[in-house]
Amino acid sequence: MRAKGSAAEEATEDCHIDPRKEAWPLGLGSRVNLGCDSGFGKEAAKKLDAMGFTVLATVLDLDSPGALELRTCCSPRLRLLQMDLTKPADISRALEFTKAHTTSTGLWGLVNNAGYNDVVADVELSPVATFRSCMEVNFFGALELTKGLLPLLRRSRGRIVTLGSPAGDMPYPCLAAYGASKAAMVLLMDTFSCELLPWGVKVSVIQPGCFKTESVRNVGQWEQRKELLLASLPQELLQAYGEDYIEHLHGQFLHSLRLALPDLSPVVDAITDALLAVQPRRRYYPGHGLGLMYFIHYYLPEGLRRRFLQTFFINHCLPRALRPGQPGSTPAQDAAQDPGPDPDPGPSPVAAQ
Repeated sequence: MRAKGSAAEEATEDCHIDPRKEAWPLGLGSRVNLGCDSGFGKEAAKKLDAMGFTVLATVLDLDSPGALELRTCCSPRLRLLQMDLTKPADISRALEFTKAHTTSTGLWGLVNNAGYNDVVADVELSPVATFRSCMEVNFFGALELTKGLLPLLRRSRGRIVTLGSPAGDMPYPCLAAYGASKAAMVLLMDTFSCELLPWGVKVSVIQPGCFKTESVRNVGQWEQRKELLLASLPQELLQAYGEDYIEHLHGQFLHSLRLALPDLSPVVDAITDALLAVQPRRRYYPGHGLGLMYFIHYYLPEGLRRRFLQTFFINHCLPRALRPGQPGSTPAQDAAQDPGPDPDPGPSPVAAQ
């Protein structure tokens, strides 16, 4: 049983990479929206290919710029396959593809790299469909792929590596759908870790901070999603919260993204270590500020933990219906309200210190 607070201790340790280089083929699972044609998956595929491994990389679009880059800069050993984790037929085809290409060599590792989220808002403002979409991609799709590859991984006594998120460990404001799916995935991996121990399969979870992947860089995408959210909200909710409330959340979220770390190598190094180290860690915490964040989460009172996340990520302003002088507010409510957020929320601890 992990002692409470050990995550904070692990998050402050350095990540030492084992230089061991055996010629095991590596199956690389992808995120649905970015996959191996961008972000952590693409960079990990390039590094593992350069180290001499056989990489089976799944991408959402075989004609995407990232997929074309992998074809250009990687060796003929790297194989690309189109896969959407929300489509069982795609997953079945990927499983058959992997089995066909590992008959003589076996499969050493699987990297679950799915990380889908399309709404940054309070739970009440987030469509239930968003929760289902996040679970479908980040949990159920990865579960189906992992279960399908377990016979190969048990045979090789190989590795399962999964990208989680600190948002699955603590209640980040406005990331409930994403965080809940990541929390479910991490719990599943911890269960796999126990159940697969007799088979010699090692399971690792990587909890990265905020890095500048293509999704983070694409501010226009987040603008479009905010507009879609505003257009889809019931009129009663829009009146209760106010359009400026959602604009405020959106602005603070974009502020935290601007401070994301541009160098993806700490996450790629963690993936490599989890696949190759003789004794890989159960948890990796690449990124600045995670030790402080987990220390606060595990050791400080709940009120201070909540205030920390609000101050350094998203600090809500008052919904319109609760502001002084608005219809429905009472003098007692008016007196009890906080003065409002700091206009300068400061840097996100998962983005930069």
